[in-house]
Amino acid sequence: MELAGVDPEHGGGDESGRPRRRGQGELATEVLSVLHRAPGPVTASWVQEQLGGELAYTTVMTILSRLLAKQAVVRSRSGRAYVWSAAADAAGLTARRMRRLLDTEPDRDAVLASFVTALTPQDEQLLRALLNAAEPSPGAGGGDDGR
Repeated sequence: MELAGVDPEHGGGDESGRPRRRGQGELATEVLSVLHRAPGPVTASWVQEQLGGELAYTTVMTILSRLLAKQAVVRSRSGRAYVWSAAADAAGLTARRMRRLLDTEPDRDAVLASFVTALTPQDEQLLRALLNAAEPSPGAGGGDDGR
């Protein structure tokens, strides 16, 4: 039986017609994606429309508020409403989550060592390249001039 408006091939709902539940963080990622495509700071109503208008306004506001608490978005007043902008892309949001998780661990060394040993060779090379690029070059004025 095919349900009107629900495409079972693309996860639009289950057999009972209920909408598919999004995974953790999926909605926040969608909201951030919408904000990155926005022409500038936008209202929550604009975000709601861009997401297809199926989500309740309060749901969109909850996600925006959670993203604000995570410093992934910024907001400012525009008349009586707030307008919202992305402060970080999806990769930045994931990096913030990783840092927050790391900050909750009492043994950071063990967590980082476990993470690094689980990397694929390609990811390890990428991480090494990124770390090398982040290091200040010798003589670049790191504050210690040898005096």
